[in-house]
Amino acid sequence: MRSIWKGAISFGLVSIPVKLYSATEEKDVSFHQVHREDGGRIRYKRVCQVDGEEVPYSDIAKGYELPSGEVVVLTDEDFADLPLTTSRAIDVLEFVPLDQVDPLYFAKSYYLEPDGQGAKPYVLLREALENSGRVALVKVALRSRESLATLRVRDGVFVLEMMLWPDEIRTPEFAFLDEDIDVRQQELKMAESLIESLSGDFEPEQYSDNYREALQALIDAKVEGREVVQPAESPTDTGTVVDLMAALRASVEAAKQGRAEAAPPAKKSAKKTAAKKGSSAGAKKAASKPAAKRSSGASAKKTTQKRANARKSA
Repeated sequence: MRSIWKGAISFGLVSIPVKLYSATEEKDVSFHQVHREDGGRIRYKRVCQVDGEEVPYSDIAKGYELPSGEVVVLTDEDFADLPLTTSRAIDVLEFVPLDQVDPLYFAKSYYLEPDGQGAKPYVLLREALENSGRVALVKVALRSRESLATLRVRDGVFVLEMMLWPDEIRTPEFAFLDEDIDVRQQELKMAESLIESLSGDFEPEQYSDNYREALQALIDAKVEGREVVQPAESPTDTGTVVDLMAALRASVEAAKQGRAEAAPPAKKSAKKTAAKKGSSAGAKKAASKPAAKRSSGASAKKTTQKRANARKSA
């Protein structure tokens, strides 16, 4: 990874130099706009709509459009006068419980690595933060914008979670929220049963982007000149629920069946092996009893015969 920013965590009178890295990366397949006939790249020119002339990048400024349609032009000098901190500091404001921060606020994640002699204070703050069970609420200026963020620990590394400001979170104003919708107790119980049957531990590694994989396979097939086979489309779900209880009950049964089919083969074979051992042991035990009776009967006959021979000789 390549660091994209250098700064310091400002924690009271302690300053911890750090490097910033992007914690995530997009895995989407990227495309260019090309000419269908010859594959040539499509280029765009910056043209002024007033005089129709192409404008060099050095002559382009930022404009804010007013409701009247007029434009206020802002230059680099105007932005230089704004009160944006240039200290490159991640200022710790306070420490708050993580469950009080709605995930809706999170926008972008970054890793922080200690820089230079900052390893010891970095580890010190990391241990103290983990022991507190809280996250640090911080303010930082990044990419010419001041942002609120949280600082938490993941796998021994500080993660800086850039956040949206409160006025950037939209209020859900939907009509159904004002409706009095009646939910029957039986339906609620069945829905809870469905949740329970689909419950498990979070293991993101078992999921993958099927569309991206299919798209990459399509591209590879084009490159290799092989025939591209169009997969059969699955039936489209209209999303209409005729009987809510019936749909919930069917979903619960399907979830249970899916869990049973997805059970590890080792467990199934272990059960079969145990059953076989139990049945074979029972068979051996049952077979040994008649054998014991037969052997005892044979010895009794031999003893009787010996006594008879002894009397005759006498």
